[in-house]
Amino acid sequence: MDTDLSPPPAAANTASADWLALDHQLCFALYSTSLAMTKLYKPLLEPMGLTYPQYLVMLVLWEQKPDGEALTVSALGERLNLDSGTLTPLLKRLEAAGLITRKRDAGDERRVRVQPTSAGRALRVQALRIPPTIACATQCELHEISQLTQRLTVLRGQLQQAKA
Repeated sequence: MDTDLSPPPAAANTASADWLALDHQLCFALYSTSLAMTKLYKPLLEPMGLTYPQYLVMLVLWEQKPDGEALTVSALGERLNLDSGTLTPLLKRLEAAGLITRKRDAGDERRVRVQPTSAGRALRVQALRIPPTIACATQCELHEISQLTQRLTVLRGQLQQAKA
């Protein structure tokens, strides 16, 4: 779907300086909020020995059934919106820490499958304290957090479809 990225007619009448004010930039609001969120996660993840991107990988892996088929690296990358060049070093560090295993798919050697180890699965119990801490820090009700998350998910999809 091609999206027209030209400003709406009413916006064309607005002084260009207004459009360029930092406080009017959605990108900066999202960027600075992301930095604040990552900063909040850092001390929560340190006792677990995880960085924020590693935590995201573990979240996806914890969604899988323990007795289910291991996730492929490409499926993991799609879920996290990460390319293999970014994901592979993350996975290597998690494997070195004993939290995941990576194995070539027996049916297709090009595929690598990833799953948490028992230590990786056990880490999930420690992670259970994180969402309530984050929810408290947002000072939002659960329905507000849910609505905001849904809206950001829609926004991400719209941005991914847009062509500049």
